[in-house]
Amino acid sequence: MEQRGGYGQFCPVAMASEILCSRWTTLVVRELLLGTTRFNDLRRGVPRMSPALLSKRLKELERAGVVIAAPNANGVTEYHLSPAGEDLRPIVLGIGSWGQRWVESQLTLRNLDPALLMWDMRRNLNPKPLPQRRCTIQFLYPELPEAKQNYWLVVDGTSVDLCGFDPGFDVDLLVTSSLKSMTAIWMGLTAVRREVEAGNLEFDGDPKIASAMQQWLGLSTFAAEQRKVS
Repeated sequence: MEQRGGYGQFCPVAMASEILCSRWTTLVVRELLLGTTRFNDLRRGVPRMSPALLSKRLKELERAGVVIAAPNANGVTEYHLSPAGEDLRPIVLGIGSWGQRWVESQLTLRNLDPALLMWDMRRNLNPKPLPQRRCTIQFLYPELPEAKQNYWLVVDGTSVDLCGFDPGFDVDLLVTSSLKSMTAIWMGLTAVRREVEAGNLEFDGDPKIASAMQQWLGLSTFAAEQRKVS
């Protein structure tokens, strides 16, 4: 693997850090580990990262032997982890598990991002508890600017699409919540029923879909980690 200049130490920790510890790099690797392969989808997983910087980090990871870039059958470039990149799975997920256990929850909930939350919800959603037909679930975050208030998840079989604009389908369930409450549910810091009872979460629509929300929501990869701090 090619090594970039940096710490000037032979220690393997230092050499690995030269590749992985530049800003955003571990988050790009996280997205690849979660199965994202296309540039525009990678951008949705790191929405505050500029396209130019994402392109730069991907090229750096490719030069380091962590990422393989190749066109698919349609000529669209896809990014996949090499064996060396896949070997990072327990390391990157371990960092996430540590953060879930030890980073204070209120600090976590200062970093709110509706686009990232909905993208994560889209890829972890479990369609099995939902009706065996196309199902549209709208999320409304009233405290956000109007352009960022509404998101739609359209579930059709095993396909789940996320829309930032009205897809034109009948809405089966409208979920109204603060962004903080929905993020806390997603991270496993609270539960749907608790937020409903506290008046932080409201439903309008199919009661069966509403009652099964804790099951179909899926939750974060790290939600099951037992927290060591409150």
